[in-house]
Amino acid sequence: MTRVAVGSENPVKAGATERVAGQSFEDGAEVVAVAVDSGVPEQPRGRTETLTGAENRAARALEADPGADYGVGIEGGVATLDERPGLYLVMWAAVTDGETLQRGGGPALRLPDDVAERVRSGEELGPVLDDRLDTERLKERAGAAGVFTGGTIDRESALVHAVAGAFGPFVTDPY
Repeated sequence: MTRVAVGSENPVKAGATERVAGQSFEDGAEVVAVAVDSGVPEQPRGRTETLTGAENRAARALEADPGADYGVGIEGGVATLDERPGLYLVMWAAVTDGETLQRGGGPALRLPDDVAERVRSGEELGPVLDDRLDTERLKERAGAAGVFTGGTIDRESALVHAVAGAFGPFVTDPY
């Protein structure tokens, strides 16, 4: 059985990894959540900082679990898009086997202006949404993706796309 260490104890990130790994390996997959530091601020800003957090989490997850075949890192951040209005939620994943590092992106969702303003002023997206919607720990459930798509997708399903993109080179023949 393939062992996959995901660099977060957030159940949504572990769930996204389980969904991808469970479909990617014929012998099945055991996903283990390990707490690691992303090496970036709690609210990553920009695509590069967000991707760096995912890469750091992947490498550190593999280091933290010597029995793992793969390390997975997932990071959500906010970014502007060149010459486009608004601030966007962006999602990145990285996967490593200790020799190769691959990356995959999830959807980008424009934030409402009032939310974007608070995030730009230094607040973290999750607590801003919890405050605005009178929820607690939304990022461990539907997340911003669920809120801003009217429930069409949720945070886990959005992250599945990023994780699948990062795992693709390890599990498909075209690479």
